Amino acid sequence: MSGLLITFEGGEGAGKSTQILALADHLRKLGYQLVVTREPGGSSGAEAVRHVILSGAAEAYGPAMEALLFAAARSDHVDQKIRPAIQSGKIVLCDRFIDSSRVYQGISGNLDPHFMQNIERIAIDGLMPDLTIILDIPADKGLARAGARRGTDVADRFEKETIATHEARRQAFLAIAAHEPQRCKIINAERPVEIISAEIAALTDDLLREREVHAHG
Repeated sequence: MSGLLITFEGGEGAGKSTQILALADHLRKLGYQLVVTREPGGSSGAEAVRHVILSGAAEAYGPAMEALLFAAARSDHVDQKIRPAIQSGKIVLCDRFIDSSRVYQGISGNLDPHFMQNIERIAIDGLMPDLTIILDIPADKGLARAGARRGTDVADRFEKETIATHEARRQAFLAIAAHEPQRCKIINAERPVEIISAEIAALTDDLLREREVHAHG
């Protein structure tokens, strides 16, 4: 049976990294083979592009250039890492994917929806997530968490933007989830870590059971 792609989305400080590690631990205990990866990045070509994007070097060229860089990174990531893993039956857990581009470049950058759809189609070449976990937290609380975690390090290209911008992105993620409820599940990220982890594990277990039923049906 082919593997799965599970993506994690949400604003700054929503707790994606923590929850990915928790789900990875849960799935390994059940005997599944995993690949844990991230965007932008995840493959050697994409990691090079990640540095350009998060350093802010591309910011001066505008959101369309950033969107194209993200798409180039994603195309390499999908071809080199994600698709081969899924074809070999592994479960891929990815920190950010297409929904981040839809929100950060498409909506925040006011880019033409047709432009975004076209570069998305080229970048993923038909590979959509089987499940997308959207960790939802009010922007002010998420940014406070991100700031505490970062300590004395410099804020990256996206963390340094205004609370209003981050809140608009939060609403955009919620709108995507409302439009694609089968794929996207909203998780309240303000609760204790263990409660969130248990909810995500249950959603994933349900998906795996459905796959088993279909495979043997």
